[in-house]
Amino acid sequence: MPASMPASRPADRSAGRPPRNAPPGFRLPPAAQVAWLMADPLGFYEAGRRRFGPIFTVRYPGLPPEVCVATAELAEEVFATDGGPGRAGEMRRAFIGPLVGEESLLCLDGEPWWRHRRLVSPPLHGRAVAAWKDRIADIAAAEAARWPVGAAMPVRPAMERVTLEVIMRVVFGIEDARRLGALRTLLPRLMRLAGSAALVRIPPHARERALNSPLLLRAGALPTTRYVRVRDEVDALLFDEIARRRAESGEAAADVLSQLVAARDEDGAPLTDREVRDELMTLLVAGHETTATALTWTVERLVRTPRAMDALVAELAAGTTAARGETSYLDAVVKEGLRARPVVLGAPRLLDEATKIGGYEIPAGWYLSASIPLVLSDPEAFPSPDRFRPERFLASESPSEDVARANRAWLPFGGGRRYCAGAQLALLEMRVVLAEVLRRVTLTAAHPEAEKRRLKNVTLAPSRSGLVIAYPRAGASAA
Repeated sequence: MPASMPASRPADRSAGRPPRNAPPGFRLPPAAQVAWLMADPLGFYEAGRRRFGPIFTVRYPGLPPEVCVATAELAEEVFATDGGPGRAGEMRRAFIGPLVGEESLLCLDGEPWWRHRRLVSPPLHGRAVAAWKDRIADIAAAEAARWPVGAAMPVRPAMERVTLEVIMRVVFGIEDARRLGALRTLLPRLMRLAGSAALVRIPPHARERALNSPLLLRAGALPTTRYVRVRDEVDALLFDEIARRRAESGEAAADVLSQLVAARDEDGAPLTDREVRDELMTLLVAGHETTATALTWTVERLVRTPRAMDALVAELAAGTTAARGETSYLDAVVKEGLRARPVVLGAPRLLDEATKIGGYEIPAGWYLSASIPLVLSDPEAFPSPDRFRPERFLASESPSEDVARANRAWLPFGGGRRYCAGAQLALLEMRVVLAEVLRRVTLTAAHPEAEKRRLKNVTLAPSRSGLVIAYPRAGASAA
């Protein structure tokens, strides 16, 4: 099930006939729409934009309609519902609640969400994030040193190893070799099981029963049982680590876990162990597979755009940095990678009361989503959107009004008050990893054809996992 596709139905809130002023949509039966969406998600949404314009309706079997928007201006209207009828947490709860936990930022709304956001944000912003640069660089350099020379290799598994290591060392702050070894095995297995078709396709209510039934959990062959067993092993390690941090005295460490344990709200209350655990799992889900996929796509675009690759390598070799308030070529490459190949399909909300958007009336109980790939390929904001052109974000290379328009429409991390809390960490990670890799190796595409976008778990991933051929870069120092 794609990330933008609803996983549960709000009880009886979408009953009744659609309003006359609802956005248009395909006349295909809902089952046919889902089949098309699963087979060719980008083609499906692009066909909606071509036929109906920047706002249209999608229908799923047994679920309320979803209204999709395709411009940055309309996306802002979607994000504005977070202060009113939009419920992003409720939208996600049935889909990812079993993995991240119902005390996760992703699954909360209203005041509980605000409380968590205020406590989770400080370790993920500003100087706190910048302090991790050297550690991330060491992880990336060690990974690049392992790559085979002159043989085709998939980038995505390598980037997943990097981002997993960052999660364990920077976010979880775990140094014990035995724990690290266990988590290196358990966390990827947990993510695979959580995103497996066998688990995701179970109806939400049936899945919830299976996940909580002592009798059904004895059936080892069930996907829910396999998932719970691995989840419980991970939880045992995380709760033990949380208890160790609470027992430690003295100055708090710089890792996110230690800062979450030390955090206090306005009333002086800490996060509970369960809340800390759920936010750690949220950062794992949001920062592991998605960041690895974004890095893979950026490499995939670079090896097929020699001009951009050469410009980036030259900047890295020169060691130049952008002046304060300016954008480096590396920054522009990262932004263009996220624009040209966004990782997720949408940023959906569930409406608990009727609202108007783009001149249309959207009833309560319907879903409302900013289609991220459509917004990021809008030719009004991004001329020649199919071209990989980092220069569109550089004031020295493009008219200032074009750069401003591109920056306003750039929303790979969503928008509004639910803008991704881990965006600064993801951007730092992408900059540092790309720089460390390209300083050490020369990369070329293993195949001349661009890789197609395919749904893997909740991400739009390269069909060949970013196949490249690596050679040591002349003059590069050993990692």
